[in-house]
Amino acid sequence: MLPPSVRIFVCTAPQDMRRSFDTLALTAKQVVGEDPQSGSLFVFVGRRANRVKVLWWDQNGYCLLYKRLHRALFVLPTPSTGAVPIIRIDATVLAQLLKGVAKETMRHTHHNTH
Repeated sequence: MLPPSVRIFVCTAPQDMRRSFDTLALTAKQVVGEDPQSGSLFVFVGRRANRVKVLWWDQNGYCLLYKRLHRALFVLPTPSTGAVPIIRIDATVLAQLLKGVAKETMRHTHHNTH
């Protein structure tokens, strides 16, 4: 479990999952507007929404969690205001995001709403 003091930022624009530690850190600085070495977590989702990378600084280097889902997608939280480049979330929302949503569930939900 993450301490409540850890800030978690989700970049809402899809990212190229070939990006390295340094390129993601640069994105955290330029797009998110935060120091990538601040101890915050930065979440990046791929274009197909089946891959996610979480970047953070740990004392003397970057750490990267990389997860790829099978038959599921990562669903980003909906921002409270229009199209924004970042969303700040808490550890509970991060845990839900990392679980992903089964594609079948998404199809049923999509069909039921129309």
